[in-house]
Amino acid sequence: MNAKLIALVAMACGSFAAALDQACAEGPTGPKGPLKSEKASHLEPIDLSPFGSCIHHWRDLRDESRFIQVEKDQPSYRPEQVREIVNNILLFQRSNGGWPKDYDMTAVLTANQRAQVIATRDNDDTSYDNGNLHSQVAYLARAVSQVNDPRWRNACQSGFDFILRSQYAHGGFPQRFPKPNSYHAHITFNDGVMMGILNVLQDAAEGAKHFAWLDDDRRQQARRAVASGIDCILRCQIQRNGKRTGWCQQHHEETFQPQPARTFELASLCPQETTEIVRFLMRDASPSDEVNESVDSAIAWLKTVRLTNLRIEKVKSTRESFLRHDTDIDVVVIQDPNGKPIWARHYEIETDRPVFAGRDGIKKYELASIERERRTGTAWYGTWPQALLEREYPQWRNRK
Repeated sequence: MNAKLIALVAMACGSFAAALDQACAEGPTGPKGPLKSEKASHLEPIDLSPFGSCIHHWRDLRDESRFIQVEKDQPSYRPEQVREIVNNILLFQRSNGGWPKDYDMTAVLTANQRAQVIATRDNDDTSYDNGNLHSQVAYLARAVSQVNDPRWRNACQSGFDFILRSQYAHGGFPQRFPKPNSYHAHITFNDGVMMGILNVLQDAAEGAKHFAWLDDDRRQQARRAVASGIDCILRCQIQRNGKRTGWCQQHHEETFQPQPARTFELASLCPQETTEIVRFLMRDASPSDEVNESVDSAIAWLKTVRLTNLRIEKVKSTRESFLRHDTDIDVVVIQDPNGKPIWARHYEIETDRPVFAGRDGIKKYELASIERERRTGTAWYGTWPQALLEREYPQWRNRK
């Protein structure tokens, strides 16, 4: 779309926004007459944290390929401005029912930005990466549970149907859909993809409050999708000498074997993803013996690879500018006998040794051995399993 046409669309967007604001003020009409409007009835704020990763990527990390770029000091809607955020979510929704990743659903957009979003509506750039897409569906479901606006409901159902279409026959989900390729086609646990999707589907299947309005057919489809997803999870769990351990960030979509993704994301055992998977499996009210074994084995592995006597510190350093980010800090590993338990992001599958890699893709065994750009651009250590081990798993075990 050329600049002149975009300008015309931007003007139209301004008129559309004014009309939309007027419609919001008057309130939508449903099959049983006028429905609640924000003017007449306060809408409860909806948690925005699921959008956090995409917001961070859009606002803090550079990517010239995005169809809109963040403006300096671009404002955001507040959590209580539910209607405005919903309007953004509907604006960004693609014709296929999904959403592009790494945009801020809470941003107060300019007329030109809105025009650019509209101009790309038919793109097939939809992705689950960075907690995307399933988060929009869940947000819309919570909005619809407060105001049964047909536009909101239809958008949520369209996103829900997109999720169901994107599931592999064996139960896994790719990072991108449609037309996934390369590592984007792998069964993806990284960045909340598989677990984010399955938790939304499980909420729908169980008839959670925010999905109480959903039709029975979609609810049944969600139940089948969750059951298939669990089967896939169990097939992906990495085994050593016949014993289950944890999971990789991504697994091959045909063989279920652990796979690398970007050059610095090696095929490895990953505590962060393993923690999210175990939490989901523990949602099962009547777990099978295989699920119980899977959870118990993963917990045992997480305990085995816990690191002690270490402390990770961010220290001041010279300012450098990299492709995606600028930084004036470095990250160092310090020996500390009083250090609290932490876990590495990646463990070598054969040995359980922490492993690291930079953009050259070469495996290293010390964080200091990779370049500063990656030391400061990836969270190589964390406490992801701590609450699971200390509180959640023991409570789950005691209920059984």
